[in-house]
Amino acid sequence: MVLKILLNETVNIFDIGDIPEKAIIIDIRLPRVILAGLVGAALSCAGVTLQGIFRNPLVDPFILGISAGAAFGCAVTIGFLSFLPLQLMAFTFAVVAVMIAYGVARTQGEVSRLPLILSGVIVSAFFTAMVSIVKFLVDPHKLQSIVYWLMGSFSLADWKSVKVAAAGVLPGIVPIFLMRWRLNVMSMGEEEAKALGVNIKRERLLFIGFSTFAVAVATSLCGIIGWVGLMVPHLVRMLIGPNHKTLVPLSISAGAAFMIAADTVSRTITSFDIPVGIITALTGAPFFIYLMKRGGKEAWGK
Repeated sequence: MVLKILLNETVNIFDIGDIPEKAIIIDIRLPRVILAGLVGAALSCAGVTLQGIFRNPLVDPFILGISAGAAFGCAVTIGFLSFLPLQLMAFTFAVVAVMIAYGVARTQGEVSRLPLILSGVIVSAFFTAMVSIVKFLVDPHKLQSIVYWLMGSFSLADWKSVKVAAAGVLPGIVPIFLMRWRLNVMSMGEEEAKALGVNIKRERLLFIGFSTFAVAVATSLCGIIGWVGLMVPHLVRMLIGPNHKTLVPLSISAGAAFMIAADTVSRTITSFDIPVGIITALTGAPFFIYLMKRGGKEAWGK
């Protein structure tokens, strides 16, 4: 039945009439699946990109303060500025957080890997503290909405959010896909990259910019969904190796598939929607325990 409905909408080869299942699949289920796929692709693509840039297997898409900035934008909007668009505020503060982290790490016109990671941690801590202040001051009825958003969910997915996600995620991950071979050079180290003619400062800024844009859009639409950008690239790297020419596209595909699967579990395991961020966390934690127990360089795809 699902296949008939989808084929009828695309090539109109089945006459199924106006049945209730059609509205459920086309207007509710399909946009949710597509949105989950786009968000999963964005998080996984950003994760594998930043891990390659920083040469650090524990870097995830939120390392530069994106999630904390988006969380603050969400909290302050729900709590005190409800007349402003929630997604726009979350996106704005996510980008602002990364810009602050980049500015703090910049010394004498240079931005090195370690200072940038540390500044991201500092910015994340600051915005997390600001979110705590907002949660302390906000009306208790609004607090529930803030907490639910912070858990991450696709329950409000519709075709409008799919269009916004596509307009934000695709311009972020497509350039990364096209430039993925440069990640192999950058992951060798700054001196080696410079010797091969790669402008390390420009390339790093480009990759961070594209990753930030895609993740900021994704986070503003569905909330904070952790572990995907950290776990999926690791799993793909363990299976195929560290060559970014294949690692990036397979991570994008695997991230989309994993997020769709996690969202399916979140809405079918009980009679009500469980925030998908809970499902990804329950999956990610045991996965990294397995990595730690396995140990050695092989576990980290090196």
